Amino acid sequence: MKRVLPLSLLTIFIICPAHGSLQPTANQNAQEHLSHEVRSELVTIPQLTIFDHLAFSVDGGTVTLMGYARNAFLRSVAESRVKGIDGVEEVTNEIEVLPASSSDERIRWAVAHAIFNDNRLFRYSMSAVPPIHIIVKSGHVILEGLVSNQTDKDTAGIRARGVPGIFSVQNNLRVEQ
Repeated sequence: MKRVLPLSLLTIFIICPAHGSLQPTANQNAQEHLSHEVRSELVTIPQLTIFDHLAFSVDGGTVTLMGYARNAFLRSVAESRVKGIDGVEEVTNEIEVLPASSSDERIRWAVAHAIFNDNRLFRYSMSAVPPIHIIVKSGHVILEGLVSNQTDKDTAGIRARGVPGIFSVQNNLRVEQ
């Protein structure tokens, strides 16, 4: 069973097999444990910021890393940390390193200020790594992460679109269920 799990996901849900059993199988327990370990390793990387977005999927002992990093060092650290987890047999690193650009850096900070200075969204800025991640690639903005409700998602998109100098905004924020 292959699942993509973004780091901002607070709860991991396991889907029981089609035969209707309510008891998780040993394989599901192992997958859940491995997913928890991978998430724990990734969210504690000191260099991880709101301008990076790391996600992963677990399929047996294979972990696929995905997302965006502002530098190659974060990409490398993520891979080495995951490789060190018991039960991980293989790591496929698909984390995209974003191009260095002073224009993109200006946009990152402007979008962050626009979003987190909004009274409705300010509470999302209070954790060490806020659940809203701002990815900027060649002037295009991607919002990733988890928000409490649809209004917060829409507000973040509106705030990001209001920043001068951006070409587009892709709002991939998910709403908690």
